Amino acid sequence: MAQTWFGPITAVQRRAMFALVPVAVAFGLVVGLAFLPLTSAFGGLAKVGSETVLELPDELVLPPAPESSTLYASDGTTVIATFGDQYRVQLEYDQIPESVVNALVATEDSNFFEHNGVDPEGVMRALVTNLADGGTSEGASTITMQYVRQVLSYTATTPDEVAAASEVTIDRKVKEMGYALALEEEMTKEEILTNYLNTVYFGNGAYGIGAAAQVYYGKVPADLTVAESAMLVGLIQSPSNYDPINGSSEAAQVRRDHVINRMVSVKSLTAAEGETARAEGLNLNPQDANNTMGGAIDSDYGFFVDYFEQWWNQQEDFGDSDEVRKARLYRGGYEIVSTLDVELQDAAQDAVEKQKPMGSEYALGSVVVEPGTGGIQVMAVNRNYSNDTSDNGPNTSNPEYKGSYPNTTNPLLSGNSAVPGYQAGSSFKMFTMLAALEEGLPLDTTIYSPYQYTSEYVVGDGAASCGNYWCPKNASESEVGNYNMWTGFGESVNTYFVQLAERIGVEKAINVAERLGIKFRAQEDLNLVTNSPETYGPFVLGVTQTTPLDMAAAYAALPADGVFCPPIPAQSATTLTGATIPFESACDQAVSVEVARAAVDAARCPTEYGAAAGNCTWGTAPQVGNAVDGPVAGKTGTTDSNSTNWFVGFTPNAAAAAFIADPDSPQNLVGKGNLGKPANAVADILAAQWDLNGEGDFTPPKELVH
Repeated sequence: MAQTWFGPITAVQRRAMFALVPVAVAFGLVVGLAFLPLTSAFGGLAKVGSETVLELPDELVLPPAPESSTLYASDGTTVIATFGDQYRVQLEYDQIPESVVNALVATEDSNFFEHNGVDPEGVMRALVTNLADGGTSEGASTITMQYVRQVLSYTATTPDEVAAASEVTIDRKVKEMGYALALEEEMTKEEILTNYLNTVYFGNGAYGIGAAAQVYYGKVPADLTVAESAMLVGLIQSPSNYDPINGSSEAAQVRRDHVINRMVSVKSLTAAEGETARAEGLNLNPQDANNTMGGAIDSDYGFFVDYFEQWWNQQEDFGDSDEVRKARLYRGGYEIVSTLDVELQDAAQDAVEKQKPMGSEYALGSVVVEPGTGGIQVMAVNRNYSNDTSDNGPNTSNPEYKGSYPNTTNPLLSGNSAVPGYQAGSSFKMFTMLAALEEGLPLDTTIYSPYQYTSEYVVGDGAASCGNYWCPKNASESEVGNYNMWTGFGESVNTYFVQLAERIGVEKAINVAERLGIKFRAQEDLNLVTNSPETYGPFVLGVTQTTPLDMAAAYAALPADGVFCPPIPAQSATTLTGATIPFESACDQAVSVEVARAAVDAARCPTEYGAAAGNCTWGTAPQVGNAVDGPVAGKTGTTDSNSTNWFVGFTPNAAAAAFIADPDSPQNLVGKGNLGKPANAVADILAAQWDLNGEGDFTPPKELVH
């Protein structure tokens, strides 16, 4: 049997040696390079596969420690949410006590201050041991190599990348050594120690020595004793096995004493100091880790924060997958300034709950969008943003009901594939009016409008059918006569707008709605607008489901002279390096300036603010004009049988949409008693908005009047 200086070679060991020859060569090259200046090492001397071992990835040059991102209100100072999945306290080197550094070096890498990233003695010892064992049981990882592994793990965005960063293979170890050699040319020993101690996991939700000192002892690191420093450093090897809070305090003390003994062995402690430290108890003072699990749940502005996070995850500039984008938000340390106006938001929440308090079976919610920017200033609804819905029970308006019924995370204000929205009623008449104006029909286009009108649109049998043709009615039998766009819009005359749609083609109204950002989330609506828009007559009166966010953004284009800006929840983000990333909506001239100004003039009639270029009769929402101390316009929206009710209104610098419906049971009609409550809420919201920012005026149209 062949012999070596460490003993005879067995058959198993011989096979292992032959299998490890290529990797051992790479080991040898890297170890050899560890004795040389790194500048002579580049050039691809050591490779694993096709990768240059010493090619340093960009993220390792100045690897960022994961940090939570902070979301501020539009004022740039009010924190409305944080996003992060780790409790971390960033420290500078001079904030880390010498006892922690000494304990770490003594236990993990006693030659740390002598080697240049790889410890040759440790590597050779590990190589011999692993060849003898036929495996990879001994790792020889220096602190620099461990730090490399941390960075690769923390910057990973998929489970496979996380596993690859810490897999127990010699291939990975060789790459790790190459990165460590290169890293030590870029960073000082103190920088490596600081970054390592700011990122390593200590258990119980604590990342970094700053968090660990707080979680285990309720202290800042500078106040740690030698024994406490040793206990914390001992956790690094296996936080779960040595956990003194939820695991074995005896195991933690044994591990701590091992660290103290290592410190004595390398002479960072005297024997007497070591004995004193070992005699000390664990003296724990456990504290909760202040982990931030998700911004929306912990925020008073949950619905807005939830929308922001969904928006962020759709921005391709932040990565090519949802996982990458979320990782950047939760670990990138961004300082993000949102568009949320907290003063207006709080006023809107009060206005909403004044009409319908928390716990009502009916959801009443409102969104405010800034014209010309698309900035979302308000998302208020009489619901709590919470995933604690275990006790929702049946709907009830009983004020004594104490369950979790008002809690939800459904995007009631912005919608998704599961929440398509609510029928918007007559507020959709705006799109027909805009389309007619685009076709050159002026505001004084007069049409005789009966109480009930049999249209050209075939709908089959139904309540609104006359011989298979759609035949809608007006809200009142007294609404009969000649109407134009001012009076028809002000009084919301159904039969006027159905005839207007017949003159221009309802597909043109649908096209305008799409240009103004209306999304068709319900499959039935999508099928109709896609396959047969020219026959979709009921679209005119708002049978389509939509959301307050869509409607506020669409109407915001009117005071912006026809410029539509897709809604956006953020203004800018500042990175850890201090670079600022501005966010701007992709605004577009959706309708012409004169068309928009003409539509605004007609929209002044429902609020009884009064048109500039024509004559209004009476309006369906005079309370809005009475409440707002400035120019205001808008439109009510009521559906058949009062299943939902809406109001969408705007001043020169804000557009607000509000709805009321039962989102859990659409068959539960809001009834006549709730009609007008969205308009009441918007009246209060726009009044508050005008008090905060009362600027601008509506420009009267010069064309499309007569």
